[in-house]
Amino acid sequence: MRPLAVVRGAGDLATAVGRRLHLCGFGVVHLEIAQPAVIRRAVAFASAVEEGTVTVEGVTARLAADAEGALAVMAGNEVAVLIDPDMETLPALKPAVLVDATMLKGKRAHAAPTRLGLAPCVVGLGPGFEAGREVHFVVETARGHDLGRVLSTGSAESYTGVPGMIGGEGVRRVVRAPCTGRFTSERAIADLVEAGDTLARVEGVPVTAAIRGVVRGLLADGRMVREGQKLSDIDPRSDPRLCVTISDKANAVAGGVIEAVFRGRR
Repeated sequence: MRPLAVVRGAGDLATAVGRRLHLCGFGVVHLEIAQPAVIRRAVAFASAVEEGTVTVEGVTARLAADAEGALAVMAGNEVAVLIDPDMETLPALKPAVLVDATMLKGKRAHAAPTRLGLAPCVVGLGPGFEAGREVHFVVETARGHDLGRVLSTGSAESYTGVPGMIGGEGVRRVVRAPCTGRFTSERAIADLVEAGDTLARVEGVPVTAAIRGVVRGLLADGRMVREGQKLSDIDPRSDPRLCVTISDKANAVAGGVIEAVFRGRR
């Protein structure tokens, strides 16, 4: 029997973590919400919620209906995805490892918070966790010298709200909702766009790109969004391959989780 790891969330960072754990010999289950607000859908196991299956860099994730179904998916050497944001399946799964990769950035949005005692090794990504209090280890997610560093005491850097620099662009590469309403996409991930091009509309209001680049991330069509919500990410490096492969940041964080897990299990 392989040791089982449960990962809360299935966005791009969570997917990098789950994929790495799977490749290291763990059975992996991701817990997601019914309508994930994921932008980087091409590299997110969360896409399995709507599509049934998704493959990211050679590892396939499959939606399961319940804990028993998740175990069957893992027996087929795939990663399982469950719609279970409040971890109701945790007692049935009995994981050796629990990783909170919901990236709530310090906010508490779940009815069932991640805490010590839910698994022998509990790891939290980014701000909002204190190592030794809610989790055994915290992994730093902020870009910079400490990205991926494992903390056995203390907390990660506080969330600043300022996007990290990629290809010389930070704030301008992130596209946000101009108002509250229904999101209607007019582009696809990996499309090349120019500054001023329309990417989508929210209640008929155009959502435009501020820079030239490829559409690295784009919210699923038809979602209800709130004003200011992240809708898209334009990569100024203009390389379509970067849209369908795990980022350097996500790989660094995944490496930190592997260190934390093996330190915890030791």
